[in-house]
Amino acid sequence: MKRKLAFLLGTFVTGAATGQETRRIEDNSFLLEEAYNQEAGVVQHISTFAKPRGSGEWGYALTTEWPLTGQRHQLSYTLSLVRAQTGSGLATGLGDVAINYRLQAIGGENARFWLAPRLTVIAPVGSADLGRGNGRLGLEVGIPASMTLAPWLTGHFNVGLTGYPGASGAGRIGTTARAARVGGSLIVDLSPKINLLVETLFESRRVVSGFGATVVAESWVVNPGVRWAFDFASGLQIVPGVAYTIGAGPSKGEDGLFLYLSFEYSFKKQ
Repeated sequence: MKRKLAFLLGTFVTGAATGQETRRIEDNSFLLEEAYNQEAGVVQHISTFAKPRGSGEWGYALTTEWPLTGQRHQLSYTLSLVRAQTGSGLATGLGDVAINYRLQAIGGENARFWLAPRLTVIAPVGSADLGRGNGRLGLEVGIPASMTLAPWLTGHFNVGLTGYPGASGAGRIGTTARAARVGGSLIVDLSPKINLLVETLFESRRVVSGFGATVVAESWVVNPGVRWAFDFASGLQIVPGVAYTIGAGPSKGEDGLFLYLSFEYSFKKQ
């Protein structure tokens, strides 16, 4: 699967609040993680969709985040659907599945700095032959950090390492053996319900080029966008968003549309 499909959805909507007290948006960035675990009793469903310009390929991902009794521990999983180019044309199917655990190591109510290390197991559900997965079990460690820089400005920073044990010795040509990524984003509050954001993400991968051999492949994107929140009296918050992904450096010309949509609500009485 081409790397540009990794920058995965939603629908952009506009509207008004329903009379509930306005909540500030503390949602995920689009390509990056924000370091806020889910509060006790609150679940979030996040959809992302990426469509490279001039291509019939696309990628969709659905992440669901659950708190474990409280905000300190969080479990989540990510399911994906990928339309990729194969030898006989475009084909659509399931991608790999990620199961994530995050620890709220630093942060809490009214905190200015948050840190939430993450451990992920990537299950090889998608077909590597059809460009929808890596074909090997993967392990990933990520460290997202978030900081309030001003009442209207928030910064986020991510680093991550991914490994597919044994991939270089038994992997298919073009699959990833290991990867490192670093990225950051700035979120500007135009109001408590409207955010402008700009993200950048750089990744360096070791890609299988032959039995026991790998080569370096790099990608770098900038992703400016906007997100908008709806708050309902029931406690439901819906956050749509849209961005345009711009390829830079080694990814120049790999632009595309990025859509985002999240639903966050309480699943039990507090």
